[in-house]
Amino acid sequence: MFGKLFGSKDKTPPARLAQVRNVTVGRAVALDPLAWRRLGDETVFALDRDALDITAQGLITLESGQYVHRFYTDDHVMLQAMSDDATGEQSYDFSLFIPWTSAYPPGEAERRAWRDRLSEPLFRGGREDLPDYPRFWFSETDARQPPVTLWETIWDDRAAVAPYARIFQTCMLYARDLPSGRELMLALEQQPEGGETTHEIMVGIPLEMAEFRA
Repeated sequence: MFGKLFGSKDKTPPARLAQVRNVTVGRAVALDPLAWRRLGDETVFALDRDALDITAQGLITLESGQYVHRFYTDDHVMLQAMSDDATGEQSYDFSLFIPWTSAYPPGEAERRAWRDRLSEPLFRGGREDLPDYPRFWFSETDARQPPVTLWETIWDDRAAVAPYARIFQTCMLYARDLPSGRELMLALEQQPEGGETTHEIMVGIPLEMAEFRA
């Protein structure tokens, strides 16, 4: 009551972003390197550290009512989680991605070719020095399938009242099974509001809940 009358001494603005198992902007995430070392030489995924400093996070709202939470480092390593709520309290399906390639398509023909490539059931990765990846989304069919489109809202401050950026994405997820686990690959076209379009490839691995903490 007195705080309302005379003003609170605590001027710290409230955090507005979701926390997924305590992960949010401004915090460090400790990783268990065995998550990728157990795959040995079978994987192209490689990370030179076991801690991530989170400097940005994204939120995607899916048409299914689920949410995708993404947490980024300055060098674009991404920790991702799914949840059934926007707050991230009911989180599951964790994964860790590293950037592989990034390119600016010079024209509409190259963008069209990229979207055609993402529509095939198999992503042939030779030109990016990657193995071939079967499609993980829509894996029940070998027919061509248009890539998924979605909006991601990016924040870089826990107390911000407006997002840092909004990015329209056209993407497809792939996976290949290895003797010791599974390797993921995310291929996407990014169109930031007010920015230039890029074509991105990220290589990832699934994470168990016990393999990271903040």
